[in-house]
Amino acid sequence: MIEKNYQPADIEARMSVVWEDSLAFKAGRPDRRDAVPFTIVIPPPNVTGSLHMGHALNNTLQDILCRFERMRGRDVLWQPGTDHAGIATQMVVERQLMERQQPGRREMGREKFLERVWQWKAESGDTIINQLKRLGASCDWSRERFTMDEGLSKAVVKVFVELHRDGLIYKDKRLVNWDTKLLTAISDLEVQQTEVKGHLWYLRYPIEGKTFNPEDPSSFIVVATTRPETMLGDTGVAVHPEDERYLKLVGKNVILPLVGRKIAIVADDYSDPEKGSGAVKITPAHDFNDFEVGNRHGLARISVIDREGCLDLVDNEDYLRDLPEGAAQFAEEFHKVDRFVARKRIVERLESFGFVERIEPHTHMVPHGDRSNSVIEPYLTDQWYVDAKTLAKPAIAAVRSGETNFVPKNWEKTYFEWMENIQPWCISRQLWWGHQIPAWYGPDGKVFVAETEEEAVSHALGYYVEQEVITAEQGREMALDRNKREGFITRDEDVLDTWFSSALWPFSTLGWPADAPEVQRYYPTNALVTGFDIIFFWVARMMMMGLHFMKEVPFSTIYIHALVRDEKGAKMSKSKGNVIDPLNLIDEYGADALRFTLAAMAAQGRDIKLATSRVEGYRNFATKLWNASRFAEMNHCAVPDGFEPAKAKETLNRWIAHESAHTTREVTEAIEAYRFNDAAGAIYRFVWNVYCDWYVELAKPVLLGPDSPAKDETRAMVAWARDEILKLLHPFMPFITEELWEVTAKRDGLLALAQWPLKPAEPTPEQLAMLAAAAGPTDPLVSPMLVMPIFDHADFTDPKAEAEIGWVIDLITQIRSIRAEMNIPPSTLTALVLVGASAETRERAPRWTEIIKRMARLSDISFADRAPDGAVQLLVRGEVAALPLKGVIDVAAERTRLDKEIGKADADIKRAESKLANEKFVANAAEEVVEEEREKREAALARKAKLLEALERLKQAS
Repeated sequence: MIEKNYQPADIEARMSVVWEDSLAFKAGRPDRRDAVPFTIVIPPPNVTGSLHMGHALNNTLQDILCRFERMRGRDVLWQPGTDHAGIATQMVVERQLMERQQPGRREMGREKFLERVWQWKAESGDTIINQLKRLGASCDWSRERFTMDEGLSKAVVKVFVELHRDGLIYKDKRLVNWDTKLLTAISDLEVQQTEVKGHLWYLRYPIEGKTFNPEDPSSFIVVATTRPETMLGDTGVAVHPEDERYLKLVGKNVILPLVGRKIAIVADDYSDPEKGSGAVKITPAHDFNDFEVGNRHGLARISVIDREGCLDLVDNEDYLRDLPEGAAQFAEEFHKVDRFVARKRIVERLESFGFVERIEPHTHMVPHGDRSNSVIEPYLTDQWYVDAKTLAKPAIAAVRSGETNFVPKNWEKTYFEWMENIQPWCISRQLWWGHQIPAWYGPDGKVFVAETEEEAVSHALGYYVEQEVITAEQGREMALDRNKREGFITRDEDVLDTWFSSALWPFSTLGWPADAPEVQRYYPTNALVTGFDIIFFWVARMMMMGLHFMKEVPFSTIYIHALVRDEKGAKMSKSKGNVIDPLNLIDEYGADALRFTLAAMAAQGRDIKLATSRVEGYRNFATKLWNASRFAEMNHCAVPDGFEPAKAKETLNRWIAHESAHTTREVTEAIEAYRFNDAAGAIYRFVWNVYCDWYVELAKPVLLGPDSPAKDETRAMVAWARDEILKLLHPFMPFITEELWEVTAKRDGLLALAQWPLKPAEPTPEQLAMLAAAAGPTDPLVSPMLVMPIFDHADFTDPKAEAEIGWVIDLITQIRSIRAEMNIPPSTLTALVLVGASAETRERAPRWTEIIKRMARLSDISFADRAPDGAVQLLVRGEVAALPLKGVIDVAAERTRLDKEIGKADADIKRAESKLANEKFVANAAEEVVEEEREKREAALARKAKLLEALERLKQAS
C-alpha cells in the first residue's frame, strides 16, 4: 500500500539498505557472468572531502550511466575509492594537533606522525563515501579502494621504478611552484591566480662603460618589474631582436644596480617592444618565463630567495660569485629578510641612488597556494620529473585516431593544446603523507631506485664494491647485518604528487600489477565522467600511464561536464557566500529531486545555473508521480499475467503504448549520446504531461465507470505504463522508483536489476563475431540476446491512435491557451465550431465530446462549413476550429490591455539591448550580470511574440 504522503528521507534510508543487502551493485554477479562488462572508475574524491555540488553532478551522471547499463543487462563495475590527498590530509592532521595543543609533526617524527594520519583516516576518512551513498551512487562498494592501499602502493612503486629504468623519470634542478608556508612544491592545479593591486617599478640599469646619469637616457636601459626584490638574482636583460632602439646594445652588458654584477643584454622574442620600455630583466631562478629565456642564452641561475620566502645571500656561492668588492656587506644586510620587507627596503635603496625612473599603480594576477593562501614563489630546486613529452605522444595519437573520444568534442582542442606543449611533470613533494619515493642515496649522493630497500641495498653494495669504495668482505657483512650498513644509504624523504598515483587508477584499482582476472575483464573502462579543470592533471596522465603500461587507452569516452553555478550564473565560492550545500538540499527535498535537477540542466557545454526553486520543482514532480501511482493503486490498476500492451483494443490505451515506445527511444538514444538533459526532459514530459495530465485524466471516465472489458484493459494499461515510467525514470530518480516498484509492481526482483524497456534486437552474425572476440576464451558468449547493447528502435507504433488522441489533446490545449490569452474566466463556457471537418474528425468528435467540453470549458460543439462572425480561428492538425467570442469578451478593452503589455515588453527589450550595446558594460560587468541581461532580452522578445499572436487572434473576433 502506497503511503498517503511522499517522504523521501524514509524511502532513501530504506532503499539504501535493500540495495546493500541484496548486493545489487556488485560487479561479477553470477547472473551477469556472461554479460558484456561496462566499467566506470569514480574520480576519487579527497579523503578529507565533503560532498559539494561538483561531486553531486559528477556522480549523478555516472550513476545514470551505470544504472542504465545495468538494466540493459551489462556486468557493471562502477569502481569507487578515495584519494589520499597529500597536502590536504597532512594539513588537516597538523591543524588538529595544533588545536589540541599536542606536539607538532616535526616533534613527533615521521613514523609517529604517519601513524596519527592513518588513525585520522580510519576515524574520519569515510565521510564523503557515506555522503555519496546518500546521493544514491550505485558503486560496487565491496571493491572500495584507497590510493595508499597496499596493492595500489605496489603499483605506484613498480611504475616509478620502470619509468626510471626507461629514462622517463629523472632528477633535475628546475623551477617549481613553491609554497613558502607549507614548504613544498605544489602542482599548477593547487595554484590560484588572484588579482592584486600592486605597483610596476621602472628601474634604470646602467650600461657598462658609460657613466650613469639619471638625466642621460643613453647611459642606462629602463626595465619594468612587479618584483624588485628578485633583481638581486638578475643575470640578463632581454630586448626584442628587431627593436631598433637596442640593436647596438645586444651583446653588451649592463651593471646590476646595488649589486654591481655585469649582466648580458640578449636578443629574445620574449621581450615585447610594445610593452613598457621594450626591455625586460631576466631572473632565471625566480620566473618561469625567465627560466626558459635563460636556458636559450646560457644565463646563470642565481637563487636569492630561500624555502621560507626570505632573501638568502650570505654563503650563497652563486650570488657571491663575480661580485665587486664591497657587495658582500650588502648581502649581510639583507640576509634572511622576508621577501616583501626586502622589496620595500630595496626600492628605497634604488631610489636613493637614482635607479628608479617611476612607479605606477598596477593591477596584476599573483599566484597563491589554494590551501595556504600564501604567495607562491617560483623556486629553483632539485626535484623528480617525468618525461611527459615522450609519454604524451601515444596519448595524443589515441585521441586523434578516435580510440578515445571527448564529449563534447570541443574539449579535444584543449587536450591537444596542453599535450602538444607539455612540460616535464614535477612529481616530488616535500611532505610526509603520501607514497615515499623509492630512491636511496649512497654516501657520495649516487641514486639507487628500487622496489624495496633490500633491493636498493643490494644494488648499492654491488656498485660500491665495484668502485672499491668498500671491500667485498665489507659488502657481504653489510648485506647480512643491517646495523653495519646503518646510514650507508638513506631514503629520499620526499613523497610523490597525488596525481601520480591517481594516474594509475583505472588499472591499479583492478589489481595490477598482479595478474588479476579483473584487469582482463574490466580494463579498458568504457567512460570517464569528469570536470574540465582536471583534463590536464588527471585525464591526460591516465591516458599516458594507461597506454604505456597497459598498451590500451584507459577509456573509450571522456564526458566533460560543466560547472554548477548559482542561479545568477556566478561561480560558487565561500567568499561570495553563494555556496549551495547538496546535503542541505537532500535533507529538504530528497536526493531524487536534486539528482533530477542536475541531470535536467546538464546540457553539453553549458554551465548549470542552480536555483533551489528548480530542486523544489522536481520534488513536486516526484510528488506528482507518487500521487499518480497512488491513484492507480486506489483504482485497482495492476498488470495481469500475460498482458500484452500491443494487443490493447481501446484507442486511448493504444495511444499510451505508442507514446511510451516513443519516449523509451528518446530516453535511450539521449543517454547513449550523453545528452542527459534531453533524456531527463523526455521522461519529465512523458510523466507529467502525457501520463498524468492527459492519459490518466482521459482514462478517468472509464476507470470510474461501470465494470467492462474496456475498464479491465484500462486498469492494466495504467499500471503497465506506470511500470514503464518507473524503469525509464530509475537511473535519474532511483529511490522513489525502487520504492514504487516494490510496492506496486508486485514482481520478484529489484527495479535496479530489471530489464530496460527497449529490448535488444537480434544481433547480426558480424556483431556476434565481434562480441565473441571481445569476450575471449575465458568469457564464453552464452546469451547474446541478453547482453548485446544493440537495440531495435522499430518498437510498437500506432499512428491512427496517435492521430485521434493527439487531435483531442491539441484541440483542448489550444482552446485553453486562447481562453488564458483573452482573460476568459473559468466559469464562462464558450461554444466550439468545427469548420469544414473531415470524415475522420466527424467520426471521432462524438466519442470525445463530453471530455472535450469538460476539459476545455465548452458549452457546445457543433459543425459548420464556415466560421461564424466574431470567432477566433484555430488550426488543429490541419483543420479549422472556431471559438465565437462576440459578446463573451470586451474586444476593445482586451486590445487596450494587450497593447499596454506589448509596450511593457518593448521597454524591457530596449532597456536590455541598451546595456548590451554598451561595450564598457559588457567588458566590465561580471559574466553572470551580462548573461542575466541577455536572458531578460530573450524573455521579453518571447513575451512580445506571444502578445502579438494574441492581438492578431483578437482581430478575428472584431
